[in-house]
Amino acid sequence: MINKNGKMNGAEAKANGNGAAFKDPAFMENRTAPVHRWVPWIAGFSGAFVDSVLAAYLGRRNPAVVLDPFAGVGTTLIQAAIRGHNVVGFEINPYAALAVEAKLKALDVKTKTLDAAITAMRLDARSWRNGRDATAVAPQAFRSRIPFYGEKVKNQVLHAIEFISRIRDDRVRDLFRIAFGSVMVSFSNYTYEPSLGTRVGAGKPLIEDADVAATLLEKLRHMRADIEWLRSEANETRPGTGTIYNEDFFTGNLRLESGSVDLMVTSPPYLNNYHYARNTRPHLYWLGLISSPKEQRLLEERNFGTFWQIAREKDHVPLALEHRGLEHLLARLRKLNPEKGEYGGRGWANYAASYFNDCDRFLTALKRVLACGGTGVIIVGNSILQGVNIPVQDLIGDIAKMRGFAVEGIYPLRAKRVGDSITASSVRRGTSKATLNESVVVVQGR
Repeated sequence: MINKNGKMNGAEAKANGNGAAFKDPAFMENRTAPVHRWVPWIAGFSGAFVDSVLAAYLGRRNPAVVLDPFAGVGTTLIQAAIRGHNVVGFEINPYAALAVEAKLKALDVKTKTLDAAITAMRLDARSWRNGRDATAVAPQAFRSRIPFYGEKVKNQVLHAIEFISRIRDDRVRDLFRIAFGSVMVSFSNYTYEPSLGTRVGAGKPLIEDADVAATLLEKLRHMRADIEWLRSEANETRPGTGTIYNEDFFTGNLRLESGSVDLMVTSPPYLNNYHYARNTRPHLYWLGLISSPKEQRLLEERNFGTFWQIAREKDHVPLALEHRGLEHLLARLRKLNPEKGEYGGRGWANYAASYFNDCDRFLTALKRVLACGGTGVIIVGNSILQGVNIPVQDLIGDIAKMRGFAVEGIYPLRAKRVGDSITASSVRRGTSKATLNESVVVVQGR
């Protein structure tokens, strides 16, 4: 039922109490959705899921202010802006932030300028494979276990980078950069399985040659079509304004006025040690977004909850909040596999403590910017460290209450049995009763 303010009651939106009214959050759906498909991303949620949240908590209310403090490649921001809301996001990964910026400014791109650039690349690319050496150079600080590109491919890549650098229009140039970033791994000697690794390691042959320009131009044609789709959507609903900040939300939230956010939809990095920075390392270097291992290390240290490889090196990471249940879990972890040193329970306990310390920082910052009566929708998954189940969704709900939120509910979204690098092998083999799942934690400002 829509109330007199045009807003669907959250409890009615999830009538059976299990989150059924929320659409499937699987990001895979975005691979074919206009604009969302521009940049492949390993994690996140679908545009349809965002639509279901907008309907449940904003209804016909326009325009509202919608926030995503861990924006990724912008699913929340783009979908909410298309629906007429004003959006703001934060993302520490420069490549992901560039993707969001390009998407948010897509309607401002002049079609004639974009078409002219696409035509110019097609003509210039006629000589990319004939042996003519490019003047651009590969990023000097970028290292990989095997050559990232075969020599024939590498020369074409350098031609592409050289061409893109000459595009004068900033918005068009960014579209070309994102197009290159989205396809650059496809003709490399690496692959996502799902983490970035060598093709040889995944049982695939190396790529000695490929038509880089053809792949890139096909991507640009898809993006060009999506911009036209956006324009047709804009004729139906005036899109909202959008801003993305390439910085972390912990300090960046001070850019926002207190109580200015009506709805927050996000999915913080999971407690699964996935290397967002390392898995986009080629993009960061080849697009000139970082130029040294020092910059890469800084990104990794600033990652939400940091990485296990960083946390494990520390003697002891204390929990910055009081929670007896969590303290008990951490103590249990620390006692496991002491013979493995930092690779045993102690290292994982440090990692988990770092993660929940950042959960606390995130919710503290959100409490400042979320309006009284505003809603925060947080998609999270549980984790299994050293065989110990960590109910992340319940712990975040507890921390939210400690920071002054009302918790509307914790709604199961889906059970999944996809293991990861830190899941006990018995879980991956299916011989354990432990499962990995996803839930939505809904909090309200007061």
